[in-house]
Amino acid sequence: MEKPVYLTPDGLQKLKDELQFLRVKERARIARAIAEAREKGDLSENAEYDAAKEAQGHLEAKIAKLEGTISSARVVDQRQVDTSKAFILSSVRVKNTANGMEQTYTLVSAEEADLAAGRISVSSPIGKGLLGKGVGEQVSIQVPAGRIHLEILEISR
Repeated sequence: MEKPVYLTPDGLQKLKDELQFLRVKERARIARAIAEAREKGDLSENAEYDAAKEAQGHLEAKIAKLEGTISSARVVDQRQVDTSKAFILSSVRVKNTANGMEQTYTLVSAEEADLAAGRISVSSPIGKGLLGKGVGEQVSIQVPAGRIHLEILEISR
């Protein structure tokens, strides 16, 4: 059994919509490309046919991955998130102790991560470093650019 993937209701719906699009629209588009390439004759030397078949394989792998993610999804109600510690769907306001800059991150699953929107994955270095920590705690996190030291100022929903 796959590990559970924790998602918001919106995040789960987004994955379901993408899966539906891939199953209906993309499968049909690739089937047309394969049929058109097949009509061009000798399949043993037909690069278009090979490319279309390869695209079909990638599409089916993506569909299978999405199906697995959806089947192992657990929807988290943000109203029930405990704010005593940082968990998935917590908004965590932190201060970088080196430069005093404050930042707020919302901890989400990898499928919902969007750094530009302040939504970081719980499996990212910063996400892992914040999980389970409480207000007032300081954490030291190894990131690709080096080590950062953060103080947790606030946890909210």
